[in-house]
Amino acid sequence: MEDDLYKTITKPAQGELFKDKNSKFYGFTFPVTNEEQIKQHIDDLKKQHYAARHWCYAYQIGTETIQYRANDDGEPNNSAGMPIYGQIQSFEVTNILIVVIRYYGGVKLGVGGLINAYRTGAQLALEASKIVERTINKKFKLSFEYKNMSKVMRILKENDVKITNQTLELNCVLEISVRKTHSSKVFELFDQFFGVEIKEL
Repeated sequence: MEDDLYKTITKPAQGELFKDKNSKFYGFTFPVTNEEQIKQHIDDLKKQHYAARHWCYAYQIGTETIQYRANDDGEPNNSAGMPIYGQIQSFEVTNILIVVIRYYGGVKLGVGGLINAYRTGAQLALEASKIVERTINKKFKLSFEYKNMSKVMRILKENDVKITNQTLELNCVLEISVRKTHSSKVFELFDQFFGVEIKEL
């Protein structure tokens, strides 16, 4: 993959139920960008599945600076969270939370059985998710007088730059989002443009 592309999911998904020796494993995926969202999703699942025994999860957030965590939630060390995280790496996705809920069936599965069950639960949930490719973008703020508007707009159009916010008065302010690989070119175009001030946000 190019270094300014990443893969993520757009909406929550629930995978197929995976069963092993009467234990039931349900996998869920959620798109997330911060720890508050992660906590909220886990709290919600604990309320919905209050009779479950374990709510094991792994998440990864960020595109250039990665933050991740794997949690076994009472299962033996590295038998749940890391196998789930392994699927995040295998599918090369980020900004994602995967939770695999276990309803205990009365028979111990052993560490090998648990690793397989949690890995499979995560895999089924990922397979049920819509994975999309996104670009890593940089954001800039342009400030200029209204008389320069048509020239500014032409440069934006020619370089396929997206406007995310705008204030169009006597003095105009545009917030733009530029794909990382094109960002230095766009910055230079406006930096050399007399009458336009550009700042990175």
